[in-house]
Amino acid sequence: MSYDPYPPHDSHDSSAPPAPHPPRLTYPWQPPPPPPERRRPPRRPALGNHRDLRVLRGAYRRQRRVASLTALGYFCLLLALSAFAPPLMSSTAVAGVPAGLLLALVQLPVAWLAMALYEHTAARRVDPLADRIRRQAELDARREAAR
Repeated sequence: MSYDPYPPHDSHDSSAPPAPHPPRLTYPWQPPPPPPERRRPPRRPALGNHRDLRVLRGAYRRQRRVASLTALGYFCLLLALSAFAPPLMSSTAVAGVPAGLLLALVQLPVAWLAMALYEHTAARRVDPLADRIRRQAELDARREAAR
């Protein structure tokens, strides 16, 4: 019995959808490929649709925004004061040091504050969510392997 890789197709029967073609064989003496095995759908929704992942993405997005706006906001304030308030920036603040130089030097502690804020929100909000999702994924993988 020979294997025909192309099933017969009646071009006049338009009500039936065309049958999918099996893969083309390299050698004619190869047996046909085995049919794909059917698997049961998982009991829980896949992790890609999981609510915790959406919550984690939102927490991480808020964390990035707060840290970025802290550092960039101060830098933009410094630039705006330099452009629109030159008398304020050139005025003497402490021991003959211009206020603009002091505000520019404060930029470094503000950047450190932004990093500390990023680490703090990661430890309080983002990392616990990620750990919980990771544990759930490991548990799901062990359940799947046990089947």
